[in-house]
Amino acid sequence: MLGIIAGTLLPTTKLLPGVKTREVDTPHGRARIAVGRDAAYIQRHGRADVPPHRINHKANLWAMREYADTVIGVSSVGSLKKAIKPPAIVVPEDFLQFEPPTYFDDEIRHVTPAFDEKTRTEILDVAAWNRIRTYEKGVYAQTRGPRFETKAEVRMLAHFADVVGMTAASEATLACELGIGYAVICSVDNFAHGLTKSRLDFEDVKANAAKNSARVEELLRLLIEEHK
Repeated sequence: MLGIIAGTLLPTTKLLPGVKTREVDTPHGRARIAVGRDAAYIQRHGRADVPPHRINHKANLWAMREYADTVIGVSSVGSLKKAIKPPAIVVPEDFLQFEPPTYFDDEIRHVTPAFDEKTRTEILDVAAWNRIRTYEKGVYAQTRGPRFETKAEVRMLAHFADVVGMTAASEATLACELGIGYAVICSVDNFAHGLTKSRLDFEDVKANAAKNSARVEELLRLLIEEHK
């Protein structure tokens, strides 16, 4: 079964009609998961609109592995490059993060983190077959929310990455530790702070995300069909 983890871009989804919502107790807390015939879905912010720095990624991924061996994340991001103009879709091939979570707090275990290339290729192939334009490469940088990045941070990150978000790298690292194939579809909903003269505002980001959500949801629908 395919797993989907989404956030502000898809606060709800019609992709999984007739789902059964389950509360899953894990060693890391409780996760709420919607399970359909062909896919399972977790809203990473939950019902209470949990801010990004307080999302229980460990519980979410632990619960998801009961239903899916492949997970696609959906993440709203800011562009670090003027060439990547919102709205756009980026499927990054690598990421950077300086405070990664781990399941191995009490033991020495070295896992090599990465986006799953098989899953990433599947996303890109389905997008290409259906003429959904995507950026096929890019580096995702994760920072700690809930605040946006400073202009100085954006200038630094732009040397090493193409988009910036607050969640996907944590999910990717934990998925690797659990042996789950994980890749992310990034919806570019704004330019990062200071990249243009326009003021960065969260309400504007949500408005742009709404404009891009139809394309992302269609891509997910096609991936669910492909993954059956």
